[in-house]
This record gives sequence, C-alpha cells and structure tokens, in this order.
Amino acid sequence: MGRSAMGASVGPVLGIDFGTTNSVIATLQPDGSVTTARYAVGREVLDTFRSVLCFWTEHGAAGRAATRHAAGPRAIEAYLEDPLASRLIMSIKSYLAQRSLMETRVFGRSYALDQLVGLLLNGLFDSAGGLPQGAHIVAGRPVRFVGETADDALGEARLRDGFRAAGQGRIQVALEPEAAGHRFASTLDGAATVLVGDFGGGTSDFSILHFEPGPPRRVAPLGHAGVGIAGDALDYRIIDHVVSPRFGKGTSYQIMGKDLPVPPGWYANFARWHRLSLMRAPRTLREIEEVARTADHPERLHHLIRFIEEEAGYALYQAVSGAKAALSRAPSTTLRFEHEGFRLEEEVARADFERWIAPELAQFEAAVDRALADAGLREGEVDRVFLTGGTSLVPAVRHLFERRFGPERVAGGSEFVSVAEGLALIGAEAQDR
Repeated sequence: MGRSAMGASVGPVLGIDFGTTNSVIATLQPDGSVTTARYAVGREVLDTFRSVLCFWTEHGAAGRAATRHAAGPRAIEAYLEDPLASRLIMSIKSYLAQRSLMETRVFGRSYALDQLVGLLLNGLFDSAGGLPQGAHIVAGRPVRFVGETADDALGEARLRDGFRAAGQGRIQVALEPEAAGHRFASTLDGAATVLVGDFGGGTSDFSILHFEPGPPRRVAPLGHAGVGIAGDALDYRIIDHVVSPRFGKGTSYQIMGKDLPVPPGWYANFARWHRLSLMRAPRTLREIEEVARTADHPERLHHLIRFIEEEAGYALYQAVSGAKAALSRAPSTTLRFEHEGFRLEEEVARADFERWIAPELAQFEAAVDRALADAGLREGEVDRVFLTGGTSLVPAVRHLFERRFGPERVAGGSEFVSVAEGLALIGAEAQDR
C-alpha cells in the first residue's frame, strides 16, 4: 500500500507507458518515491521492455501445429533463433488510430489489434512479476497518434481495449507529455510555466503546463500539439541515405532500351517494419528479380531480395539505431551492417544527418508554434523547457529549443522512464482528490 502526500492510505499506483519502441512500468512507493520495473536482457538489467511480439509454430508428436508467442526480450530471442519461421511484430502502438488496420493474420489466425496489445501487455506484466491486486493504473497516450489519417478517439479506445484484453478493464488515461511534466515539476521549488517536449518512437508531443507548488501540486494544462513523427523517422533518414542506395535505390534498369529508375517505392517500405514483411509476397520478389535482369547494378537488387526473404530487418534497424545514438555523442560514426555477402561499413557525419532530418526538425518546430498558440503564450512567457524521450538526445533537436528559449531554460533527464514515473504521480494525485 502507498500513502498520499496528505497521509491517507491508498492502493498501489502504477504508471504504464506503453510505447512504440519500449514500454515502462513505474510504481509509487510508500515514501512517495517512484521506482521502475527492471528486466534482464542478456547481461544487462534495464527498466525498459521492448514493445515487440514474436509468433512461431511448433509441431507436436502427432504432427499437430500450435502457434506460440513471446513478448519483449524473449520475442527477440525467439525471432533471432529462426527468423524465416517466425513473425516479428513491432511498433503496434503506431497503428492504434488507423482504421485501415483492424486486424492482421499470423500463421492463418486472425488477431485484432487490441488482442496484440493485450498479448504484449501481458508479457510486460508477467516479466515484471505480475501486477498487484487492486492497483490503480494510469496509462499514457500521445497528444496525437501516428498517421496522416489518425483518429485519436479510436486510438485511445483501442488502447483501453488492449488493457482490457490484458485483464485491466479499469484504467485512467493521461497525456504522455503531461506525465513527463509532472515528473519534472517534482524538481521545481516554485510556480512555473513549463513546455514539455516528449519524443517517443512514433510520436512527438508538446504540452504547456502551469505548475503551482503543493501539496497538493496544482496543474493547469494550457496548450497541446503533437506530430506523428519521432525516432523512427530519424532512423529512416539514415537508412534512406546510406543503406538504400546499396540496395539499388537511385540506380536504373532498362525496358525496350529505355532507362528507367528502379522503383523508389520499394525503399519507402523501409520507413515501417511491417512494410518489409509485406515485401516478402511472391509477386513483389518476382518484380524485383525481373528488374534486376536489366539493372545497372543487379547485385544490389539481389542483396535486397535476400535481405527481404531472410527477414534481416531487425538487425539492420538495430545497427542504424546504434549509429544514430553514436551521433549524439560524436561528430561522426561508422554504420556497420553485414548479411549474406552484403557488407556495409560507411562513415556518417553528424552534419549530414542533421541536414537529412531537416524536414522532421521543421515539423517539431511547427508543433511547438501550435502549442504556444493553443496556450496563447509567447516564447518569453515559458519559464522552463523539459525534453524527454530518446530523440531529445539528438543535438540538433536540443539546439532547436535552446535557440528559441535559451539554453538556461532547457533541461532533460530520465529520457526513457520519465513518462511512466509521471503517470504514477498523476495516479497518486487522482487518489488524493
């Protein structure tokens, strides 16, 4: 049992950040502190749980097939054991608000999206040792879900349905940047108007909040804005400029003696994991093979075919994500990736990366403008800026805020767990009321 700031006994309070890339569980402790669940991943112990599922088929003694699944680190292990015989499902959160994706088929069985969320959440809960009975759960949601045609009400409804599928039918839902703001506000010693930038794997959200010290702490939301891009989009820029050309992008092939570009749409599929899986369709592979016959660089397209057939996407995305992280610490890095005779070892400069992500930076800045307009505030009326999420570590992203608000007003920290911690604090305040 926890204890509120006013001394009243309350039930256990959990903040659950179900993320595009990682998920986190935070628990409010009796002394008012917040701790996060920890997960063993190889030799490491992390407080983030990879938001992935893996399905595979097992055959019993009688030859009867049964579909199995795993979540998080175990899902990745299962996939790497036999990528050709398994199905890896990532970034489920990115499709919550998309009416075009109501279900998917895995080894002949249909799964609704909320069922997949439920399976992933159950894996998250089980790996954390289970949830305490009677817990008050606060789940986070973005201000704007991913997608040009995103239906935010549908996104939240499916999120709730996913928790219901995991046996948690009654939850409180709060905006993720507001949660991060609560976490940051615990460090403030006076009233302040705070702009919170929360950069996830698939969305970037901006909230302007006014905090009054307590207890109880009083919070007034002033303005919000969001955009359906974040870390995944920045990774794709590296893939598009460094990897895709080695798979044939920008080269030509011939039809009746006329040069034509290799279809660029194939490489746009690298932006989202599920599109790579769709490229395993026999028709698509035949099309690539047909183009390769008259291509300037057929070996590049043959590498692309093997890459798709053998489901090597996870290893590539890991390499690219590592290179992006390295560019946050150094002016250049080397992107290395090998697969079945394909070997990539290329220097990537931070200056080039920042040029490639200029469209995303412009969208971040426009979203900040919308949040300020929604709050009816000017930049000078924002006292502090708090940035969280992995993308906030990208120097060009932080510089955007330092340029507009001044470096002395910009802070960061707890980049991967601040949302979950803030959700737990929101839950505690809800119980106090």
